[in-house]
Amino acid sequence: MTGDQPTGVAAELAAVPETALWTLYQRAVEARRPDAVLQDPTAVELVDRIDHPFADRFGTSALQAQLQALRTACFDREVADFLAREPRGTVVCLGEGLETQYWRIDNGRARWLTVDLPESVALRERLLPPGPRQRYLAADATDLGWAEEVDRSREVLITAQGLLMYLRPPQVKALIAGCADRFPGGSLVLDAVPRWFGRLTVSGRMRTSGYQAPPMPWAMDADERAKLRTASPAIAAVRDVRPVGGRGLVGALLPFALTVPPLAARRPSVTVLEFAGRP
Repeated sequence: MTGDQPTGVAAELAAVPETALWTLYQRAVEARRPDAVLQDPTAVELVDRIDHPFADRFGTSALQAQLQALRTACFDREVADFLAREPRGTVVCLGEGLETQYWRIDNGRARWLTVDLPESVALRERLLPPGPRQRYLAADATDLGWAEEVDRSREVLITAQGLLMYLRPPQVKALIAGCADRFPGGSLVLDAVPRWFGRLTVSGRMRTSGYQAPPMPWAMDADERAKLRTASPAIAAVRDVRPVGGRGLVGALLPFALTVPPLAARRPSVTVLEFAGRP
């Protein structure tokens, strides 16, 4: 980002929309490190500009920040690969919050559509004004009316980063099916928390001294990803996206967490759903 930007911007979000501030803060904590696994200067800039008690509210954990950054990097790789194949494609970001992916990997030619709740879009517009190839749409991602705003003449990649776990299982299935039916040949990148983690949030036991994580009614163990194909016959393939790299103990243990039971099945996951092309 360049140019003069307002400082001391108040960010009044609650419940699920507040998770946008949590994820932003985690990326910024990681990006401030000289050995960061994710370079995100825009996130650092935003945290410095927003008037919010980030550290008091969310705490500061180098481990949590690195894990969040590794998850984000999984999405970055998939979007970057898509843009390498389809330089003029469209990236649709559902429930994007204050994600700064555009500023990390935009190729100068793609179009980007953000779909989020009105209060989240209003804050995003103040902090991250859209450029000529960006559009922000204030809408509920589960209401598939946003699909009519997407140029179907371009290839489409949809991301749902940090979104689906806050929906009810029938909503998740309907959203996946709707995307598969409306975007033949496209793909959807999503993430999921494991079932044990989801249970902790639903019971209210996932909290720090200043922050209570919202309930996550939809959860999926990593070894259950194949079941996502049951959402629609238009889903042609399901693919696991694994984090790579890592620093220190995380980097040393990550290969075991990804391959050794039961950790491999009970970990957070990032998955790509590839949709069948037009008949």
